[in-house]
Amino acid sequence: MTAVSAPPKTARRPEAEPARRAVGRRRWLPFSKWHLLLAPLGLLFALPLVWLLLSSVMSDAEINRFPPALWPSGIDLGGYRYVLGNAMFPRWLLNSVIVSAVAVVTNLVFGALGGYAFARMRFAGSRVLLVLMLATMAIPFQLTMIPTFLVMKRLGLIDTLGALIVPSLVTPFAVFLLRQFFLSLPRELEEAAWIDGCSRLRVLLRIVLPLSRPALSTVAVLTFLSTWNDLTWPLIAINHDTQYTLQLGLTTFQGQHHTRWSAVMAGNVVTVLPVLLAFLGAQKAFIRSVTSSGLKG
Repeated sequence: MTAVSAPPKTARRPEAEPARRAVGRRRWLPFSKWHLLLAPLGLLFALPLVWLLLSSVMSDAEINRFPPALWPSGIDLGGYRYVLGNAMFPRWLLNSVIVSAVAVVTNLVFGALGGYAFARMRFAGSRVLLVLMLATMAIPFQLTMIPTFLVMKRLGLIDTLGALIVPSLVTPFAVFLLRQFFLSLPRELEEAAWIDGCSRLRVLLRIVLPLSRPALSTVAVLTFLSTWNDLTWPLIAINHDTQYTLQLGLTTFQGQHHTRWSAVMAGNVVTVLPVLLAFLGAQKAFIRSVTSSGLKG
Protein backbone atom coordinates (compact mmCIF):
# COMPACT_ATOMS: atom_id res chain seq x y z
CA MET A 1 0.00 0.00 0.00
CA THR A 2 1.24 3.41 -0.86
CA ALA A 3 1.15 6.01 1.85
CA VAL A 4 -0.87 9.09 1.05
CA SER A 5 1.04 12.21 1.93
CA ALA A 6 -0.79 15.03 3.68
CA PRO A 7 -1.15 18.24 1.73
CA PRO A 8 1.50 20.77 2.61
CA LYS A 9 0.48 23.54 4.94
CA THR A 10 0.45 26.92 3.37
CA ALA A 11 2.29 29.58 5.29
CA ARG A 12 0.26 32.62 6.28
CA ARG A 13 1.27 35.73 4.51
CA PRO A 14 2.28 38.57 6.82
CA GLU A 15 0.28 41.13 4.84
CA ALA A 16 -2.93 39.17 5.42
CA GLU A 17 -2.76 39.56 9.21
CA PRO A 18 -3.85 43.26 9.39
CA ALA A 19 -6.80 42.55 7.10
CA ARG A 20 -7.82 39.53 9.20
CA ARG A 21 -7.63 41.58 12.40
CA ALA A 22 -9.70 44.36 10.81
CA VAL A 23 -12.37 41.83 9.82
CA GLY A 24 -12.37 40.52 13.38
CA ARG A 25 -12.85 44.02 14.77
CA ARG A 26 -15.73 44.66 12.40
CA ARG A 27 -17.47 41.56 13.66
CA TRP A 28 -17.84 42.88 17.20
CA LEU A 29 -17.77 46.64 16.44
CA PRO A 30 -19.86 47.72 13.42
CA PHE A 31 -18.21 51.18 13.33
CA SER A 32 -14.87 52.80 13.92
CA LYS A 33 -13.65 52.95 17.51
CA TRP A 34 -13.18 56.69 17.11
CA HIS A 35 -16.97 57.03 16.99
CA LEU A 36 -17.03 56.10 20.69
CA LEU A 37 -15.20 59.36 21.38
CA LEU A 38 -16.57 61.57 18.61
CA ALA A 39 -20.26 60.77 19.14
CA PRO A 40 -20.38 62.06 22.75
CA LEU A 41 -18.34 65.12 21.73
CA GLY A 42 -20.74 65.77 18.85
CA LEU A 43 -23.71 65.58 21.21
CA LEU A 44 -21.97 67.91 23.64
CA PHE A 45 -21.35 70.51 20.92
CA ALA A 46 -24.94 70.15 19.67
CA LEU A 47 -26.47 70.92 23.08
CA PRO A 48 -26.38 74.74 22.63
CA LEU A 49 -28.19 74.43 19.29
CA VAL A 50 -30.79 72.11 20.81
CA TRP A 51 -31.29 74.51 23.74
CA LEU A 52 -31.61 77.42 21.29
CA LEU A 53 -34.29 75.59 19.29
CA LEU A 54 -36.24 74.56 22.39
CA SER A 55 -36.05 78.05 23.89
CA SER A 56 -37.37 79.60 20.68
CA VAL A 57 -40.72 77.80 21.18
CA MET A 58 -40.97 78.69 24.89
CA SER A 59 -42.75 81.66 26.36
CA ASP A 60 -40.82 84.44 28.09
CA ALA A 61 -42.10 83.19 31.46
CA GLU A 62 -40.67 79.72 30.87
CA ILE A 63 -37.31 81.08 29.72
CA ASN A 64 -36.99 83.39 32.75
CA ARG A 65 -38.09 80.73 35.23
CA PHE A 66 -35.55 79.47 37.76
CA PRO A 67 -34.57 76.68 37.64
CA PRO A 68 -34.86 76.87 33.87
CA ALA A 69 -37.22 74.55 32.06
CA LEU A 70 -35.45 71.84 30.11
CA TRP A 71 -38.45 71.10 27.92
CA PRO A 72 -41.25 73.46 26.80
CA SER A 73 -44.67 72.76 28.29
CA GLY A 74 -46.15 73.67 24.92
CA ILE A 75 -45.16 75.11 21.59
CA ASP A 76 -45.35 78.90 21.76
CA LEU A 77 -44.60 80.63 18.43
CA GLY A 78 -44.91 84.14 19.85
CA GLY A 79 -41.20 84.79 19.39
CA TYR A 80 -41.31 83.83 15.70
CA ARG A 81 -44.42 85.95 15.14
CA TYR A 82 -42.71 88.92 16.77
CA VAL A 83 -39.53 88.51 14.69
CA LEU A 84 -41.16 87.82 11.33
CA GLY A 85 -43.78 90.48 11.97
CA ASN A 86 -41.14 93.14 12.54
CA ALA A 87 -41.29 95.54 9.61
CA MET A 88 -37.50 95.89 9.47
CA PHE A 89 -36.65 92.18 9.60
CA PRO A 90 -36.92 91.57 5.80
CA ARG A 91 -34.67 94.60 5.23
CA TRP A 92 -32.09 93.30 7.71
CA LEU A 93 -32.18 89.89 6.02
CA LEU A 94 -31.68 91.48 2.60
CA ASN A 95 -28.76 93.55 3.87
CA SER A 96 -27.05 90.47 5.30
CA VAL A 97 -27.57 88.56 2.05
CA ILE A 98 -26.14 91.42 -0.04
CA VAL A 99 -23.07 91.91 2.15
CA SER A 100 -22.34 88.18 2.43
CA ALA A 101 -22.91 87.45 -1.27
CA VAL A 102 -20.64 90.29 -2.43
CA ALA A 103 -17.93 89.25 0.05
CA VAL A 104 -18.07 85.63 -1.14
CA VAL A 105 -17.86 86.54 -4.84
CA THR A 106 -15.02 89.05 -4.43
CA ASN A 107 -13.01 86.72 -2.19
CA LEU A 108 -13.31 83.96 -4.78
CA VAL A 109 -12.26 86.25 -7.64
CA PHE A 110 -9.46 88.20 -5.97
CA GLY A 111 -8.37 85.25 -3.82
CA ALA A 112 -8.00 83.04 -6.90
CA LEU A 113 -6.03 85.70 -8.79
CA GLY A 114 -3.73 86.44 -5.86
CA GLY A 115 -3.32 82.80 -4.88
CA TYR A 116 -2.40 81.78 -8.41
CA ALA A 117 0.10 84.64 -8.68
CA PHE A 118 1.85 83.58 -5.47
CA ALA A 119 1.74 79.89 -6.41
CA ARG A 120 2.94 79.96 -10.01
CA MET A 121 4.51 83.35 -10.75
CA ARG A 122 7.93 84.41 -9.51
CA PHE A 123 8.50 88.15 -9.33
CA ALA A 124 10.68 90.48 -7.30
CA GLY A 125 9.59 90.50 -3.67
CA SER A 126 6.99 87.75 -4.03
CA ARG A 127 8.20 85.91 -0.93
CA VAL A 128 8.35 89.12 1.09
CA LEU A 129 4.84 90.10 0.02
CA LEU A 130 3.57 86.64 0.94
CA VAL A 131 5.13 86.82 4.40
CA LEU A 132 3.75 90.33 4.97
CA MET A 133 0.31 89.22 3.86
CA LEU A 134 0.36 86.25 6.23
CA ALA A 135 1.61 88.49 9.03
CA THR A 136 -1.56 90.58 8.75
CA MET A 137 -3.54 87.51 9.80
CA ALA A 138 -1.90 87.74 13.22
CA ILE A 139 -3.06 91.33 13.77
CA PRO A 140 -6.32 91.43 15.78
CA PHE A 141 -9.21 93.42 14.39
CA GLN A 142 -9.22 95.66 17.46
CA LEU A 143 -5.94 97.24 16.28
CA THR A 144 -7.17 97.99 12.77
CA MET A 145 -10.69 99.00 13.75
CA ILE A 146 -10.03 102.74 14.11
CA PRO A 147 -7.87 103.09 10.94
CA THR A 148 -10.53 101.18 8.98
CA PHE A 149 -13.23 103.49 10.33
CA LEU A 150 -11.22 106.57 9.33
CA VAL A 151 -10.68 105.21 5.82
CA MET A 152 -14.37 104.42 5.40
CA LYS A 153 -15.22 107.91 6.67
CA ARG A 154 -12.88 109.51 4.13
CA LEU A 155 -14.57 107.45 1.41
CA GLY A 156 -18.00 108.57 2.62
CA LEU A 157 -19.17 105.00 3.23
CA ILE A 158 -20.05 105.22 6.93
CA ASP A 159 -23.67 104.22 7.62
CA THR A 160 -23.93 102.45 4.25
CA LEU A 161 -23.56 98.83 3.18
CA GLY A 162 -20.37 99.83 1.42
CA ALA A 163 -18.68 100.23 4.80
CA LEU A 164 -19.40 96.54 5.43
CA ILE A 165 -18.47 95.34 1.94
CA VAL A 166 -15.20 97.14 1.19
CA PRO A 167 -13.15 95.78 4.17
CA SER A 168 -14.28 92.25 3.24
CA LEU A 169 -13.53 92.35 -0.49
CA VAL A 170 -10.56 90.00 -0.07
CA THR A 171 -8.93 88.36 2.94
CA PRO A 172 -5.37 87.05 3.36
CA PHE A 173 -6.77 83.67 4.39
CA ALA A 174 -8.56 83.25 1.05
CA VAL A 175 -5.38 84.04 -0.89
CA PHE A 176 -3.27 81.72 1.27
CA LEU A 177 -5.68 78.77 1.16
CA LEU A 178 -6.08 78.95 -2.61
CA ARG A 179 -2.32 79.33 -3.03
CA GLN A 180 -1.72 76.16 -1.03
CA PHE A 181 -4.27 74.27 -3.09
CA PHE A 182 -2.82 75.51 -6.39
CA LEU A 183 0.61 74.27 -5.31
CA SER A 184 -0.81 70.75 -4.92
CA LEU A 185 -1.93 70.66 -8.57
CA PRO A 186 0.52 69.16 -11.09
CA ARG A 187 2.29 71.71 -13.27
CA GLU A 188 2.15 69.37 -16.27
CA LEU A 189 -1.52 70.23 -16.87
CA GLU A 190 -0.74 73.93 -17.12
CA GLU A 191 2.36 73.37 -19.24
CA ALA A 192 0.32 71.33 -21.72
CA ALA A 193 -2.17 74.19 -21.97
CA TRP A 194 0.66 76.71 -22.50
CA ILE A 195 2.00 74.59 -25.37
CA ASP A 196 -1.46 74.75 -26.96
CA GLY A 197 -1.27 78.54 -26.81
CA CYS A 198 -3.33 79.34 -23.70
CA SER A 199 -2.53 82.44 -21.69
CA ARG A 200 -2.08 82.39 -17.93
CA LEU A 201 -5.55 83.80 -17.35
CA ARG A 202 -7.12 81.21 -19.62
CA VAL A 203 -5.17 78.43 -17.92
CA LEU A 204 -6.48 79.67 -14.59
CA LEU A 205 -10.07 79.81 -15.80
CA ARG A 206 -10.14 76.61 -17.88
CA ILE A 207 -7.70 74.30 -16.09
CA VAL A 208 -6.94 75.38 -12.53
CA LEU A 209 -10.27 76.65 -11.21
CA PRO A 210 -12.34 73.61 -12.32
CA LEU A 211 -9.87 71.41 -10.41
CA SER A 212 -10.02 73.69 -7.37
CA ARG A 213 -13.70 73.37 -6.53
CA PRO A 214 -13.05 71.96 -3.02
CA ALA A 215 -10.84 74.91 -2.11
CA LEU A 216 -13.21 77.41 -3.69
CA SER A 217 -16.12 75.90 -1.76
CA THR A 218 -14.14 76.16 1.46
CA VAL A 219 -13.29 79.81 0.86
CA ALA A 220 -16.92 80.55 0.01
CA VAL A 221 -18.27 78.86 3.15
CA LEU A 222 -15.75 80.40 5.54
CA THR A 223 -16.20 83.85 4.04
CA PHE A 224 -19.97 83.51 4.28
CA LEU A 225 -19.75 82.41 7.91
CA SER A 226 -17.46 85.25 8.98
CA THR A 227 -19.43 87.93 7.12
CA TRP A 228 -22.87 86.66 8.09
CA ASN A 229 -22.00 86.37 11.78
CA ASP A 230 -20.07 89.65 12.06
CA LEU A 231 -21.43 92.01 14.71
CA THR A 232 -18.51 94.15 15.89
CA TRP A 233 -17.81 96.05 12.66
CA PRO A 234 -21.49 96.69 11.74
CA LEU A 235 -22.03 97.95 15.29
CA ILE A 236 -19.33 100.59 14.67
CA ALA A 237 -19.96 101.50 11.03
CA ILE A 238 -23.78 101.47 10.89
CA ASN A 239 -26.04 103.92 12.72
CA HIS A 240 -29.39 103.88 10.90
CA ASP A 241 -31.67 100.88 11.35
CA THR A 242 -32.39 100.64 7.61
CA GLN A 243 -28.75 99.59 7.07
CA TYR A 244 -28.66 97.02 9.88
CA THR A 245 -27.67 93.45 9.22
CA LEU A 246 -29.42 90.53 10.92
CA GLN A 247 -26.87 90.27 13.71
CA LEU A 248 -27.12 93.98 14.44
CA GLY A 249 -30.90 93.98 14.17
CA LEU A 250 -31.24 91.22 16.74
CA THR A 251 -29.63 93.46 19.34
CA THR A 252 -32.68 95.74 19.18
CA PHE A 253 -34.75 92.98 20.78
CA GLN A 254 -32.71 93.38 23.98
CA GLY A 255 -33.69 96.48 25.93
CA GLN A 256 -32.23 98.05 29.05
CA HIS A 257 -35.23 97.18 31.22
CA HIS A 258 -37.00 94.42 29.29
CA THR A 259 -35.82 91.74 26.87
CA ARG A 260 -38.06 89.51 24.78
CA TRP A 261 -35.95 86.38 25.10
CA SER A 262 -38.36 84.32 23.01
CA ALA A 263 -37.88 86.80 20.13
CA VAL A 264 -34.11 86.77 20.64
CA MET A 265 -34.03 82.96 20.49
CA ALA A 266 -36.33 82.82 17.46
CA GLY A 267 -34.25 85.44 15.66
CA ASN A 268 -31.09 83.49 16.36
CA VAL A 269 -32.67 80.32 14.98
CA VAL A 270 -33.55 82.15 11.75
CA THR A 271 -30.03 83.59 11.62
CA VAL A 272 -28.22 80.30 12.30
CA LEU A 273 -30.26 78.26 9.82
CA PRO A 274 -28.49 79.56 6.64
CA VAL A 275 -25.12 79.01 8.32
CA LEU A 276 -25.93 75.38 9.09
CA LEU A 277 -27.24 74.75 5.59
CA ALA A 278 -24.13 76.31 4.03
CA PHE A 279 -21.78 74.23 6.17
CA LEU A 280 -23.65 70.96 5.66
CA GLY A 281 -23.84 71.56 1.91
CA ALA A 282 -20.10 72.11 1.57
CA GLN A 283 -18.87 69.74 4.29
CA LYS A 284 -17.32 67.17 1.93
CA ALA A 285 -15.66 69.86 -0.17
CA PHE A 286 -14.33 71.48 3.00
CA ILE A 287 -12.72 68.21 4.15
CA ARG A 288 -11.19 67.57 0.72
CA SER A 289 -9.73 71.04 0.63
CA VAL A 290 -8.19 70.83 4.10
CA THR A 291 -6.61 67.44 3.39
CA SER A 292 -5.17 68.45 0.03
CA SER A 293 -4.12 72.08 0.58
CA GLY A 294 -1.33 71.10 2.95
CA LEU A 295 0.41 68.63 0.69
CA LYS A 296 2.88 71.12 -0.68
CA GLY A 297 4.12 74.34 0.87
